Amino acid sequence: MRLSRYFLPVLKENPAEAKIVSHRYMLRAGMIKQASAGIYSWLPLGLKVLRNIERIVNEEQARAGHIPILMPTVQSADLWRESGRYEDYGAEMLRMSDRHGRDMLYGPTNEEQVTDMFRAHVNSYKDLPLTLYQIQWKFRDEVRPRFGVMRGREFLMKDGYNFDIDYDAAIHAYNRHMVSYLRTYERMGLQAIPMRADSGPIGGEDTHEFMVLAETGESEVFYDSGIVEMKLGDREVDFDNVEECAQIAKDWTTPYARTDETHDEALYNAIPEERRKTSRGIEVGQIFYFGTKYSDSMGATVVTDTGERVPVHMGSHGIGVSRLLGAIIEASHDDKGIIWPEGVTPFHCGIINLKQGDEEADAACEALYSALTAAGLEPLYDDRKERAGGKFATMDLIGLPWRITVGPRGLKNGVVELTSRKTGESVEMTPEDAVAKVVAIYAEL
Repeated sequence: MRLSRYFLPVLKENPAEAKIVSHRYMLRAGMIKQASAGIYSWLPLGLKVLRNIERIVNEEQARAGHIPILMPTVQSADLWRESGRYEDYGAEMLRMSDRHGRDMLYGPTNEEQVTDMFRAHVNSYKDLPLTLYQIQWKFRDEVRPRFGVMRGREFLMKDGYNFDIDYDAAIHAYNRHMVSYLRTYERMGLQAIPMRADSGPIGGEDTHEFMVLAETGESEVFYDSGIVEMKLGDREVDFDNVEECAQIAKDWTTPYARTDETHDEALYNAIPEERRKTSRGIEVGQIFYFGTKYSDSMGATVVTDTGERVPVHMGSHGIGVSRLLGAIIEASHDDKGIIWPEGVTPFHCGIINLKQGDEEADAACEALYSALTAAGLEPLYDDRKERAGGKFATMDLIGLPWRITVGPRGLKNGVVELTSRKTGESVEMTPEDAVAKVVAIYAEL
């Protein structure tokens, strides 16, 4: 993409309403625009990152064997009355009536809707296990929306639901989700720690929140410092292997890690003092096992091999897709702007022409642009007739991981400058080597 043809309404000054880094940089980088309190329009740059996060989530769900669906945003209140949650959910639920006077709601979550889908089409244990998921917009009428996409009213969420014949099978689904979530977050350049948490209005006793450590996090968290060194890396996981998934889940949940709601001072004090850590955390996902809470009340049953009809065991599993943009920025930025991890960056590489209109510099930039595009990457070429300082400031603000700078002086020596946004280190090399270097970095992802 050529920047002269792109819609990138960057701001030089910090917006007064933005109180945290991610909100400030998302507004300044032209990623979002507030439509009303807690509701945002997604502009081109923000939408590209949102779609990259969505892609990674989809790929890891497919790897784990989960099946995508799409449910409506507006649901019937009758389903929620069946489960007993319609009156219990509270003021966060946006309630409405259609023209026929039927009570409706804008879905804050989808346990009832998916249970209704399941009971209409599944009757036998032979159709289990089954895990369905969607990536869909949700609405919760927050009493005090703030912090941009971190605490908005409308948000994009991945929500998945498993249906299993018994407790053991459902716990395997729980462990499978834990592993798939760990892989998902690592691909986004995040260290997301599973922490024992409170289930809230979803229900159930087994639940973990995935927390990204950040000073601006809303939750206080307590953990054993050893857990921050743990990574799955390139490990291949057989998601059908019950023992393997259980062992990974055990490895990640044995070290002490809890939110303030479930914190146990005695257990925490049993950790060696030098490993006891407290911080703030941003929730980016949560997994639940809630047994037959919904299948009992809504009649979601299957016939077993002995002819007995039993309620299925269920769990739900969410990832805050739009919230992840804010969390990534909170975890990866400096005083100049965003620092995108390669896995989610809106453009793979930026190209800056220091002397737009210079025949040799223009030709070199065009050649770089063509070579990167031909290699399957998407560069952002700043071809505007702007001063060099302004171009550098824009690139630093929007946070592309790599930048190639082209100027007449370097071209006389046959080199361009390749710069890492994360480290700030620059290396001079031939244009061909710069392209090869960038291509090799993304080939490893």
